[in-house]
Amino acid sequence: MAKYNEAFKLLVVQRYTEGQEGYRRLVKQYGLDHATVRRWVKSYEHHGLSGLQKNFSRYSAEFKLSVLQRMRQEYLSARQAIALFDIRGRVGVVREWERQYHEGAFQALEPKPRGRPTKMPTAEPPKPPLPVTEKSSLEQLLQENEYLRAEVAYLKKLRALRQAKEQAAQQKCG
Repeated sequence: MAKYNEAFKLLVVQRYTEGQEGYRRLVKQYGLDHATVRRWVKSYEHHGLSGLQKNFSRYSAEFKLSVLQRMRQEYLSARQAIALFDIRGRVGVVREWERQYHEGAFQALEPKPRGRPTKMPTAEPPKPPLPVTEKSSLEQLLQENEYLRAEVAYLKKLRALRQAKEQAAQQKCG
């Protein structure tokens, strides 16, 4: 895409607005794209000379959403929205916003970080577990072993009582 200075853009726009030449003739004469000339003219009509100046800007998600809402409310085309809101770039910019909005709602319109990502933070090594003394771990194991033995003994006693009741019930019946 060729870059044109403001003076050249103004010359082309003035020739069109003064009625000297139409789009087709300007396109042929200067070797421009039809859409480019039309965009310059619309931008100049809406914003004057500032519409032809270079403007490198990033648009907030709120601004993008307001553009899309106005397009929907007033049935504006992407080309009309670009001229009305002085959005630099081609129609694809607004169409990309529409696509992003349909795929991911408002969050998808948030500007993405530009440039190379920052260096990955170094991960902290895992902290070693607290030192456990052999005596305390041995004591814990002995306590757990005692508890499990008591549980097994209780279950054996319960099973023996149950069997005794069943035998007593069978002797009464039989």
